[in-house]
Amino acid sequence: MDLYKLTAHELHDKLVKKEISSVELTENVYSRIDEVEDKVQAYVTLDKENALAQAAKVDAKIAAGEEIAPLAGIPGAIKDNICTKGLLTTCSSKMLANVVPIYDAHVISKLRADDAIFTGKTNMDEFAMGSTTESSYFHKTYNPWNLDRVPGGSSGGSAAAIAAGEAIWSLGSDTGGSIRQPASFNGCVGIKPTYGRVSRYGCVAFASSLDQIGPITRDVTDAATVLNCICGKDEHDSTSLPVDVPDFTKALRADVKGLRIGLPKEYYGEGVDAKVKAEIEKAVKKYEELGAEIVDVSLPHTEYAVITYYIIAPAEASANLARYDGVRYGFRAANATSAPEMTRLSRTEGFGPEVRRRIMLGTYVLSSGYYDAYYKKAMQVRTLIRRDFNEAFEKCDVLLTPTSPVVAYPVDGKMDPLSIYMLDVTTIPVNMAGLPGISIPCGFADGMPVGMQLIGKVLDEETVLRAAYTFEQATDFHKAMAPLGGNK
Repeated sequence: MDLYKLTAHELHDKLVKKEISSVELTENVYSRIDEVEDKVQAYVTLDKENALAQAAKVDAKIAAGEEIAPLAGIPGAIKDNICTKGLLTTCSSKMLANVVPIYDAHVISKLRADDAIFTGKTNMDEFAMGSTTESSYFHKTYNPWNLDRVPGGSSGGSAAAIAAGEAIWSLGSDTGGSIRQPASFNGCVGIKPTYGRVSRYGCVAFASSLDQIGPITRDVTDAATVLNCICGKDEHDSTSLPVDVPDFTKALRADVKGLRIGLPKEYYGEGVDAKVKAEIEKAVKKYEELGAEIVDVSLPHTEYAVITYYIIAPAEASANLARYDGVRYGFRAANATSAPEMTRLSRTEGFGPEVRRRIMLGTYVLSSGYYDAYYKKAMQVRTLIRRDFNEAFEKCDVLLTPTSPVVAYPVDGKMDPLSIYMLDVTTIPVNMAGLPGISIPCGFADGMPVGMQLIGKVLDEETVLRAAYTFEQATDFHKAMAPLGGNK
């Protein structure tokens, strides 16, 4: 039986009923990895020995009649910027290629407490800077729906692993859309929680005011299940919110009658592929059929979101990545003749071109004479973007937009960085405002998945999940399996 095709909640039921064992499931997932990983290249590091050992412990608990958590014994993949004690955490960078953390990220500690199994660490754009997973130091990852296409990024490995059946659930991180966009490109469900809902402790920092960890899964129920495990206050993270964590699975009821769904006009204009727009419009009609009220709204400062993001995020990255200097840990250049030269060469050789590009941009906007003109002004615009969302939510309960204005595009498509940056226009504002957002499959264009984004109010993941679940139950897009086609 192809157990890797099933969802986490389906597999949990089978484990509890003793229809399968965790060892059997884990071996099945690794067999699938052996079968397709050379084509997809979703992983940087695999950890089969420890995964099977953990599976055996879960089987022993079940045999002893102990109750198990919803993710116990179920294999999941972890993005390679989330620290795992004793297992390589490289950020897909030469700078950290040999770094083995001595501690677990908060989310990893919570998952271990629930006896989840980790298949390994997934490939990503270096230091989470990118939208294609092509900037990884190790290798590119390919889209299982068409191996000639990118999987998106920066959590491309985590999304591709789900689409290819190489994991049952996965974790990614989202700074400007890095969970939702690859989820869209790979026909998966991906949710970015409210900023502060999940601890960032142990997630290697890119832009600290924007980063947030979240799940990528096969369906909405699994996304809610993983969220239940990883959310919660953490004393190690001052931005972690001291709020109660609801049982998100209780929000999953197929009912949107009377729910007000807002359509921001700025997300449906020029730049959105006509075929993508057509699939989103079909989804809107489906919601109307299901009893939702459709409301037109406006987010007038959307046009400034991308340029504002590419001031704030590089500025924070410049500060966060200053610690990689060749002195304390990470890559150190071998041929330096002085300490300053060692730092310069270590950073030049250890970082790839995209990371260097963002560090230089961030350093520039923070430099004397330019801080007020760029960074301070960007923070003021960020406040206006937040205000736009607040005003829109006075008229509606959730917002519905395309996750990406296009479907996955070709590998080595020779797109310039600026063009790729602009494709994040639909996801970036959600991070700027710290809101929860989910991407779910809603159709196909040119044989590739199209993702629909639902955006909610601060700490209102429950409404977002309910709206997503209702659509999912009324359609079957989430049941489609990637064919692993293409010419790679």
